[in-house]
Amino acid sequence: MEKKILLTDCPDDKGLIAKITNICYKHQLNITKNDEFVDRAQGRFFMRTALEGNFNDATLLEDLDMALPQGAARKLVASGRKRLVLMVTKEAHCLGDILMKCYAGALDVEIAAVIGNHQDLQPLVEKFDIPFHWLPAEGLERAQHEEQVMQLVDGYGPDYLVLAKYMRVLTPQFVAHYKKRIINIHHSFLPAFIGAKPYLQAFERGVKIIGATAHFVTDDLDEGPIIEQDVIHVDHGYSAESMASAGRDVEKQVLSRALQLVLEERVFIHGNRTVVFK
Repeated sequence: MEKKILLTDCPDDKGLIAKITNICYKHQLNITKNDEFVDRAQGRFFMRTALEGNFNDATLLEDLDMALPQGAARKLVASGRKRLVLMVTKEAHCLGDILMKCYAGALDVEIAAVIGNHQDLQPLVEKFDIPFHWLPAEGLERAQHEEQVMQLVDGYGPDYLVLAKYMRVLTPQFVAHYKKRIINIHHSFLPAFIGAKPYLQAFERGVKIIGATAHFVTDDLDEGPIIEQDVIHVDHGYSAESMASAGRDVEKQVLSRALQLVLEERVFIHGNRTVVFK
């Protein structure tokens, strides 16, 4: 018996839940979990339906197309392991957390490869028998370097790219090549601090909250649709170093949770926002 997930994103209308579930019943599919949400401001309906049974994808989708309003998007996704390619620079905390969770089975995903613009993390990756590719950017135009990265990534055919503290800004061409498939993690501060040594800047300003944001990558730096966020409280007793250590813990936790949500097809992208069924 197969298991699949039906994702429906369409203009809101009367009776949508009944229409969709009746079609699933017509195809003798069992609904094991159903979540729905209406964005009333936008008049948009979202539904995630976990199904099991014997599928005829083409006829199921045809029946849905006839029942759903104009402007609907629907997708039937097989429940199975996704493939990731991770991109890294020098910081190990997010990468190490993902590697350990995959090794322990807490994150059901295949890591096809890790690509780094520095070699620092190669020994860690190779302990898990995962290919590590060093692609230095020195001496290359940004477009030249990204062309090398894209050729390598495309050879692995990943479902998603994960920037596990990859400290290079991506060009619009690179982002467009993997549209809605690049996931990033970055620190979140109130107020925001950009540039070098953000935790030192936060310490010097005496911030009381630090956190992290996982999001899809767009052309607007660190402003793509947000998947997951979290914060912790800090106080005057924290040094810049202990603040950075606490921040790294939040970053790896938020990225791991975001990956879990994306891998389980719980995230709808709607403009520059997301609808997330937890």
